[in-house]
Amino acid sequence: MVPWQRTLLFAAVAVAAAVVSWLALRGLVALISKRPPNLGVNEGQLAPCPAMPNCVSTQGEDERHRIEPIPYATSTGEARDRIVRILRSMPRTRIITDTPTYVYAEVRTAFLRHVDDVEFAFDEQARLIHFRSGARLPYWDQGVNRQRMEAIRAAFESAE
Repeated sequence: MVPWQRTLLFAAVAVAAAVVSWLALRGLVALISKRPPNLGVNEGQLAPCPAMPNCVSTQGEDERHRIEPIPYATSTGEARDRIVRILRSMPRTRIITDTPTYVYAEVRTAFLRHVDDVEFAFDEQARLIHFRSGARLPYWDQGVNRQRMEAIRAAFESAE
């Protein structure tokens, strides 16, 4: 075998090993990041964010997790339909639960396919959309959940 063939063979083996490692890592992430059991509305509240910085909520009690709810002037049904349309337009997003006053979706990251849980609860009396967006993994999400929810807010407001 000549030197360039050895180099080519080494590069091919390295690429194959990297692909296998990446697929194994994706499989491991899927195994250890199960859907949290506390999702949904309980006594008018979404689940609190954990102490980790990878979650935002309109019902958060500290500044790191707190984000403002979305007000709406239409009927609750119209507001919910608008949120559902926005979610359906987002890549790698799957709506899991869609009821008249609650919507839950899973959003996967592009590369490692981490799952973020995104919930919307419609407060008909206050005419507010409360929401929570949290990453199952990793510990730090680089602000992705806050950015996503601000983008959803902007899309909601521009659709009025």
